[in-house]
Amino acid sequence: MTPLAPETFLGVFLIFCRVGGCLLVVPGFSSPRVPQQVRLLIALAVSLAVAPLILPLFRERLGGQAPAQTLLWIGTETLTGLLIGFLGRIFVIVLETVMNAVSVMVGFGSMPGAPVEGTDPVPAVESLILLTATALLFAADLHWELFRGLVDSYGRIPPGEGIGTQILLVRIVDQVGDAFMLGLRITAPFVIYAVLVNLAAGFVNKLTPTIPVYFVATPFVMFGGLLLLYSVAGAFMTEYLAAYAQWLRKG
Repeated sequence: MTPLAPETFLGVFLIFCRVGGCLLVVPGFSSPRVPQQVRLLIALAVSLAVAPLILPLFRERLGGQAPAQTLLWIGTETLTGLLIGFLGRIFVIVLETVMNAVSVMVGFGSMPGAPVEGTDPVPAVESLILLTATALLFAADLHWELFRGLVDSYGRIPPGEGIGTQILLVRIVDQVGDAFMLGLRITAPFVIYAVLVNLAAGFVNKLTPTIPVYFVATPFVMFGGLLLLYSVAGAFMTEYLAAYAQWLRKG
């Protein structure tokens, strides 16, 4: 494959298909707050940067290829990139789910905030945590680890081969299970706090049925939830980043 041969341009485009598909759904880059033109330019820049490392894998495989086979390769590479990005996206989906539950538990469920990853209003606590997690992904240089993982993915998933349906489903299910276990660990203090507070409020309400205990206790429950968030936010964000970084390194 000579530097300016047509196969070279096709190889770069196939690399762009996998990289662009990944950045389309991966956390951080896929946020609606990032303009589409910026995402496109980032995908193009990353594709050109890693092309010298990956193009030898396409050597003698693109020459004389039929158009139908080329279209199949384009679809396969795009789906592979989407899968890699979606596996990372599962971490954000699970974090959204568990933090939404936590917001309801500590009384912040009715206070909408600006969305970070989506377009629908979300509780302010959930928005704060998602914004912090997204910022820390870039502050910890995990986006560079993502690009390294994309390059390494060609060693596990050669160009044009794709992933079998059974392996794909197993991988997604395992990733969802691991992510929800992570979400349960980082939200366990809030779950315990919510159970204890509501149980105490129930007992007090039984002792003094004429006093609207739940309405009186709501500000104190919210204040306690904020104190708990202040105490454990650093620990559970560190654990979240460590789990995401481990997935990027081991895939």
